[in-house]
Amino acid sequence: MDTGSARLFPVLGLVTVGAVWGTTMPLTKIAVSAGHAPLGLIFWQFVIGAIVLSIVTYLRGRPLSRKPVHLGLYAMIALLGTILPNTASYTAAEHLPAGIMSVVVALVPILAFPVAIMLGNDRFSGLRFLGLLMGFGAIFLIALPETSLPDRAMVAWLPLALVAPFFYAIEGNVVAKFGTFGLDPVQVLAGASILGAVVVFPLTLGTGSFVDPRPSWTIAEWAILGIGVAHAVAYSGYVWLVGRAGAVFAAQVSYLVTAFGIFWSWLILAEIQSPWVWAAVCVMFVGLTLVQPRHPRPMTEAAG
Repeated sequence: MDTGSARLFPVLGLVTVGAVWGTTMPLTKIAVSAGHAPLGLIFWQFVIGAIVLSIVTYLRGRPLSRKPVHLGLYAMIALLGTILPNTASYTAAEHLPAGIMSVVVALVPILAFPVAIMLGNDRFSGLRFLGLLMGFGAIFLIALPETSLPDRAMVAWLPLALVAPFFYAIEGNVVAKFGTFGLDPVQVLAGASILGAVVVFPLTLGTGSFVDPRPSWTIAEWAILGIGVAHAVAYSGYVWLVGRAGAVFAAQVSYLVTAFGIFWSWLILAEIQSPWVWAAVCVMFVGLTLVQPRHPRPMTEAAG
């Protein structure tokens, strides 16, 4: 492979991962707008992820481990990376535009900074603290102006939307601190998806949240399928990207997920963002740039 191709492939991979991951924002909006409860969506996200990622692990010749320490890791990833954050984000997505959810999810690396300090994973940095402030400044640009959102009542749901990036930040830092006990990220996410599906299934039945796939499919059911496949494919692609181009290069996917999330929300849902939201995007991107560590760890957010 020549030098030009070697440089081009990682760039194409980065754009592809960002574009695929960005589709989950409008697809989530479609699914929750049909009245599907969060636990029902989470169950099928687990199932689809388990199928796709189990195939990937098989093709890579890296079978899943059932050791107690790994089962505990799967449980932690399923809880902090999907069940808790997605319950909050799916609920918030019912009331907030998909484009706004795309902006909020960019807080993950920004919130990871204070969590890293609390867990002893990192040291304070004035420049990165400024990035943290700019991240919250972006949220204020969405929440405070009268004309930033289509309906002022939506502001009440912004705090709930912040729950998901907070849990993703905790999850990433916990894995960074304690490691994955010899497993690679795809193995971890595959195991978490299988265990998560087993745990969540009875909860969906007990709460009446189960989404029955047998009747005629509507756009909402196709959206659920798309969410599961997109998460699994994008995360697998991200892991490939880290191995091919390094964590510093791959960390730039945060910008693209937000940008593509807004783009797909416009294309699929015809969402038009206010100038305040675009200002928030600019401020958020500056915050992301400032908060990035000089030698960032590979992304450990497994199931978000």
